[in-house]
Amino acid sequence: MVHLLLAIIYLAFISLGLPDSLLGSAWPSMYREFGVSVSFAGILSMIIAAGTIVSSLQSDRLTRRLGTGKVTAISVAMTAVALLGFSFSGSFWMLCLWAIPYGLGAGSVDAALNNYVALHYESRHMSWLHCMWGLGATLGPYIMGFALSGGHGWHGGYRYIGIIQITLTVILFFSLPLWKRRTPEQLAATASSGKPLSLKQILKIPGAKEVMVCFFCYCAAEQTAILWASSYLNLYKGVPAETAASFASMFFIGITAGRALSGFITMKLNDTQMIRLGQALIAVGIAILLIPGSQTMSLIGLMVIGFGCAPIYPCIIHSTPAHFGAENSLSVIGVQMASAYVGSCLMPPLFGLIANHISAALFPFYLLVILIVMVITHEMLVRKAPVR
Repeated sequence: MVHLLLAIIYLAFISLGLPDSLLGSAWPSMYREFGVSVSFAGILSMIIAAGTIVSSLQSDRLTRRLGTGKVTAISVAMTAVALLGFSFSGSFWMLCLWAIPYGLGAGSVDAALNNYVALHYESRHMSWLHCMWGLGATLGPYIMGFALSGGHGWHGGYRYIGIIQITLTVILFFSLPLWKRRTPEQLAATASSGKPLSLKQILKIPGAKEVMVCFFCYCAAEQTAILWASSYLNLYKGVPAETAASFASMFFIGITAGRALSGFITMKLNDTQMIRLGQALIAVGIAILLIPGSQTMSLIGLMVIGFGCAPIYPCIIHSTPAHFGAENSLSVIGVQMASAYVGSCLMPPLFGLIANHISAALFPFYLLVILIVMVITHEMLVRKAPVR
C-alpha cells in the first residue's frame, strides 16, 4: 500500500507540472483572439502567482485540518476546473477570473505534498518526484502543440489538460484511505506535528529567514535562466533566434535529467552536500557562459547550470524537517514556497529592465549575484539551524 501511495504521489507531481508551461505555449494564439496586447500575459501570470502565494501561506492550516490527501485532491480538482474554465473562456476578463482558482489550487498542494514526502520518504524520492514535475512541465506544451496543430486551438489544449487533471482528481479521491495507512515511522513523524504557526512565529525560528532568502534566490535564478537565456544568446552571443531557443531548452533538460541523476547521488551524499554541489555546478556553468565567442561553450554552460539547479530545490525541501523539526516543517515549507513564488515573480522582470536599459550581457553576472546570496544564506542556515 505504501508503494501504491508513492506511485500516486508521483502522478500528482506530474499533474503539478502539466499546467505550469501552458500559458507561455498558448499565449501567441490567445492574445490575438482576445484583441489584447501580448504583455497581458503578465497580468494572468501575476494573478496566478498571487493565488499561489496566498494558498502556500495557508497550506499549514488547511493540511492540518483536512490532511494531505484531501488537500491534494481538492487542489487538483480546483486546478482542473480552472483549466476547463480557461478552455471555455471567450474574453480576457474571464481568463482573469479563472486564474484565481488556477493559482489557489497550485500553492496548497505544492506545499502539502512536498512536506509529506520530506517527512515520510528518502531524499532520492524527492529528487525523482521533482523530475516528474519536469516531465509534466515538458508534456504540457507538447499537448498544447498537438491541439493547435490538430485544429482544436488553444481551447482544446486547455481542455485536454483539464480532462487529465479531472482523471487524476478521481484517482486521488479514491486513494484517500491510503494516506491514513502509514508505517510506524510515518505515524511517529505525524504525531510530532504541532500547531499551525503564524508568519511572525515562523520568522522567529532560527534559520527561517535564511532558508526563505535562500529559496527566493534559487527560484529567482532558475526562472531568470528559463526566461532570459534565449534572449542573452541571441542579443549578446549572436546566436540566431531559432537556434537560441533550442539552446535555451538545454537548461530545462539539464534540470530534469539532473534530478533523475540526483536521486541516485543522494544515496551517497546528504542534502547539505547536494545543495553545495549544485551551487558549485551553477558557478562553473556561469564561468563557462563568460567565455567569449564560442556558441558551443554557451550551450555547455547552460546545461551545467541546469544540472546545478537540479538538486537544490528538492534537497532544500527535504532537509526542512531535519533543520526545523517535524513539528515546524509544514509551517516553514509553506512560507518557503511563498518565498519561492515571490522570487519567481520579481527577479526575472527585474533582469528584463536591466537588459532593456543597460545590456543583456549582464545575464551571467545577474545570476552570479543571486548565487552568491544563495550560498551565503544557505551556509547561515546550516550554522543557525544544524540538522537535528
